[in-house]
Amino acid sequence: MKLITFTTALALWLLAGIYAQAQETDHDTQTAIEQLTDLKEKIIQEEKDALKADVENINARLQSEAISEAEAETLKQEAAEKRALNIENRLAIIDNKVALLKRNGNMEDDEDSGLIIRIGSSGKNNENDNVLYIGPKNKKRKYDRRTTSDIVFAFGLNNAITEGESLQDSDFKVAGSRFAELGWAWKTRVFKSTNWLRIKYGLSFQFNGLKPTDNRYYVDTGERTELQNYPLKLDKSKFRMDNLVVPIHFEFGPSKKLEHDNYFRYSTDNQIKVGLGGYAGINLGARQKLKFEEDGEDRKLKLKGNYNTNQFIYGLSGYIGWQGVALYAKYDLNTIFKNNPMEQRNVSLGLRFDMD
Repeated sequence: MKLITFTTALALWLLAGIYAQAQETDHDTQTAIEQLTDLKEKIIQEEKDALKADVENINARLQSEAISEAEAETLKQEAAEKRALNIENRLAIIDNKVALLKRNGNMEDDEDSGLIIRIGSSGKNNENDNVLYIGPKNKKRKYDRRTTSDIVFAFGLNNAITEGESLQDSDFKVAGSRFAELGWAWKTRVFKSTNWLRIKYGLSFQFNGLKPTDNRYYVDTGERTELQNYPLKLDKSKFRMDNLVVPIHFEFGPSKKLEHDNYFRYSTDNQIKVGLGGYAGINLGARQKLKFEEDGEDRKLKLKGNYNTNQFIYGLSGYIGWQGVALYAKYDLNTIFKNNPMEQRNVSLGLRFDMD
């Protein structure tokens, strides 16, 4: 079951990355076409200005009597024909490039134009490039990339805050209760000329586990879900909730602008990053795993049910980190169970890895 869940998750992330890459490619192609169209007007104006300079030069030679009036008229006619041909030829080149873009997308005219699939940065100078790239090997690097993407992985300790109680009085084992998160995130620079504020958003699977203390397990009584003693000695009792959420964080912190010949990037390497935000999504299901010994044999029970858990998940989260590692905390604002007399909310603290 874990393999199926992981495979499904991986497929969703890859499809999301491919879709985002396709959207970006279409956008780049349209932008290139618009730039070429604007360039046509500049070409016409450049040749007109050049013709004007040619005529002024010929008139100056005529006034200085370096050439006759007939020669001046001939030179002006030749200059006009030259500039007209320049406009025609240069516009034809632009039209051909536009036709190629419309037909083939934003690809460079190079024989080595095979397809490449890359997961992870391909070099030191690829700061803030997408982790997933699918496209031509020689795809022209975008001058300014405001949106990037990366894989997010987090894990750590998990517990539940019960109304009127502290974590010291928790019904769950502190070291034994854990969480994990795996997802795909996009990061967009908010302002055009500075990178101090970014919006980070994406899609994540959250796995929140709770291990009850004192040989107890959860029982769905129909009206509520409560912890009860198990009739046999439990070697393991674990309750897990699986969620699919959309996290959104405002990330801020310093960065460095790295300028190259034909592009620039903002790098957050060796800089502190702080993210504040939250998440919302749905509960995919809840399950329990019980291990015990009965009649001298090891037994294992896997119980899956509704357990009256809330189906809508929402909460607050934040992180502070250096490089690709951050201290990460999240807190569910929704209660774990519906209609329970004591309200319990999930809380997690651990490490977060943003592989950008």
